[in-house]
Amino acid sequence: MQDLISKAETLLEALPYIQRFSGATFVVKYGGSFMDSPDPAVRTGVARDIVFLEAVEIDPVVVHGGGKAITRAMEKAGLKAQFVQGMRVTDEASVNLVNDVLSHEINPEVVAAINRLGGQAKGFAGPDIFRARRLSARNEAGAPVDLGFVGEVVEVNTTPLLECLARGVTPVISPTARGFDGRLYNCNADIAAAMTAIALKAKRLVFMSDVPGLLREPKDPATVIPHLKTGEVDGLKQTGVVDKGMIPKVDSAVAAINAGVEKVSFVDGRVPHAVLLEIFTDEGVGTEIVL
Repeated sequence: MQDLISKAETLLEALPYIQRFSGATFVVKYGGSFMDSPDPAVRTGVARDIVFLEAVEIDPVVVHGGGKAITRAMEKAGLKAQFVQGMRVTDEASVNLVNDVLSHEINPEVVAAINRLGGQAKGFAGPDIFRARRLSARNEAGAPVDLGFVGEVVEVNTTPLLECLARGVTPVISPTARGFDGRLYNCNADIAAAMTAIALKAKRLVFMSDVPGLLREPKDPATVIPHLKTGEVDGLKQTGVVDKGMIPKVDSAVAAINAGVEKVSFVDGRVPHAVLLEIFTDEGVGTEIVL
């Protein structure tokens, strides 16, 4: 009986959040090595959470990554993966491969997982949704670096996304884009998710990865920063807490908040139901960034 009461108490704890967020749009960036887990429960856990959001009349939008799968496909094709400041260098030979993996392999898998669990999802190849400009970058010495066909999402075609949400269907989008020059571009999924949240005027943006949150000590999971204000970010960059691959993630979070998104969360996708724990409990998990 006590177990049943505890379950009821959990539902009651979630109730005010369900009431508050009903009808709101939440963007979830789904990425990390847990996407490749051999455990089906881990791979489908996020999909189950998305179905729950649909059921309580929250409108989820998913932007997914797929870095590990891209690296495997490149190795199989004899192409070497190179990274600068956490961004994958994408030459002309690999950009089509990247788009095939993200848009035509991973995207249908995510959509199928949501639909199989009773949800409703529709996949979108990034070039049909995102417009990008070629991204310029510098190495640690400050010298310009040619990343090749790597783009920065600057426009989001919201029309098909809003049509899905109006019908209770979850859009699932891959992070590739069409450039103003008509070429394909590989894009950072964190930035793509943030631009999607801004364009859709989302209430929340959740980044899922394979770390517990933003860590003061990168190798110590016990040093998660639970609460962070945007004004503190520059200081964390100067001290090296925000570095390398975390820079575009944090910068895109700050951009989203400055554009009106209420809160951005960094959660560990390896934790069962991390999305629900962050949204529907008083404690939350991971790191939250607010204005």
